[in-house]
Amino acid sequence: MNKKGILRILAIVLIFIASVGLDRITKVYIREHVHVGSDNIFVIKNFFTILHAENTGAFLSLGDSLENPWRFILLSLLPLIALAFGIGYVMFKPSIGNLTTIGIILVIAGGAGNLYDRMMYGSVTDFMHMNFQIFQTGVFNVADVSIMVGMGLILLESWKKDKAAKKKQQEEADAETTPA
Repeated sequence: MNKKGILRILAIVLIFIASVGLDRITKVYIREHVHVGSDNIFVIKNFFTILHAENTGAFLSLGDSLENPWRFILLSLLPLIALAFGIGYVMFKPSIGNLTTIGIILVIAGGAGNLYDRMMYGSVTDFMHMNFQIFQTGVFNVADVSIMVGMGLILLESWKKDKAAKKKQQEEADAETTPA
């Protein structure tokens, strides 16, 4: 493997470790210092609140009422398979763009952080809430932020590639219609 490939894998591992590590640190702190449902810490009054909630389902508690084995299959086994596939894809496909690579790693790290909670504790620790007056978020965590930022980076690179392809196509069309 060449130097560039080694640096790429090292960067992937470091981004993964940093994202999962920050998620673990924040969740452990919340679990140990903030009581479920009773302590609300207003970081920015009427906008950003820290609280402790345990989510037994997936996104916005979807699937929390499922019975086993469906609960295990849908909330643990399938995500584990998807994360393993994602890791393999990003490690063995060096031709994908940098933003997409970082985005995939952030999505995988966020998924791994939440999956760890679900498998170790039976629920995912959520603790951030934002109120934008016209709408509010559900309660979320650092892993969820990692997933959202990762998806944003993937979409951004896709948009940039699409824009560049359209520009190139337009330039080729213009060159064909311009007399020599």
